[in-house]
Amino acid sequence: MESVLPLELIDKCIGSRIWVIMKGDKEIVGTLTGFDDFVNMVMEDVTEYEITTEGKKKNKLDQILLNGNNICILVPGGSPEDEE
Repeated sequence: MESVLPLELIDKCIGSRIWVIMKGDKEIVGTLTGFDDFVNMVMEDVTEYEITTEGKKKNKLDQILLNGNNICILVPGGSPEDEE
């Protein structure tokens, strides 16, 4: 079985949709356009989900820069269940 390094896997996701689960109560879904060695990520066509006491708050953004220190999980091609 061929081993794949984490940064190689992320590199294969450039140009694809990715679901990012952040520390705290935020989830980001968008198209990955770039990243660096610290997994700081640039994404486009982004939907940000914030979990609040009233439910899931949805916010659309053209572009976003995520700090790699705040990323918990990356799901290539994934999205929250209720996204259409």
